Amino acid sequence: MSEVIWHDLECGAYVADLPLWRTLAGEARGPVLDVGAGSGRVTLDLVRHGHDVTALDVDGELLDALVQRAAAAGLGTVGTVCADARTFEIPGARFALILVPMQTVQLLDGARGRVQFLRRAREHLAPGGLIALAIADAMEAIDPDHVYPPEADACVLDGVRYASTPLDVREVDGGAVVIERERSIRRADGTATREMNLISLDQLDVAQLELEGEAVGLSPEPSRLVPPTDLYIGSSVVMLRG
Repeated sequence: MSEVIWHDLECGAYVADLPLWRTLAGEARGPVLDVGAGSGRVTLDLVRHGHDVTALDVDGELLDALVQRAAAAGLGTVGTVCADARTFEIPGARFALILVPMQTVQLLDGARGRVQFLRRAREHLAPGGLIALAIADAMEAIDPDHVYPPEADACVLDGVRYASTPLDVREVDGGAVVIERERSIRRADGTATREMNLISLDQLDVAQLELEGEAVGLSPEPSRLVPPTDLYIGSSVVMLRG
């Protein structure tokens, strides 16, 4: 359950990209695959808007929460696939649209991992289908237009306070950016625990990802933009047509 709480706390409030995913799903007119679906932020929104969505994530605990939330909201059964995005296989499935929100493609350990994923995604595209991948530069979080460090993301559940506090964003050797957070839990009896959480994002731009898409037989289309908000940096959405 703890992974669901942290995922919701750190990612669940983000909504700036949802209008774009709704638009793309409406244009696709076919099944959608949400890669890195987590606990359902994008999947459940699209299902509510009448789309047929399959959720893929490497974390089965998050997918279980997604299924439970879909049932509780009266959305019926949502298909899920627990697999690594670089090696997934869904026999017989072909998708009109494959979405990769929240910089998931920057978590695949470099160009080799991205190309592995793009090959698998292309194999699962319906003719003329689209892969849409959100990328961002995490270093923008510490530019003059953003207050850094931001306040902690926090919530209270059953008398227990969970807080995730961004501490640092730094570039490291190998073309990656590390985001460092402190995750703290304070219980009703006053006891508390803290642990550090590190996320490494590959540095990646639109041109590079388009070249990698072309290398596996995909055709780039003009990228889209998700604008920044007061709390979140913006992102570019690379569009690769099958």
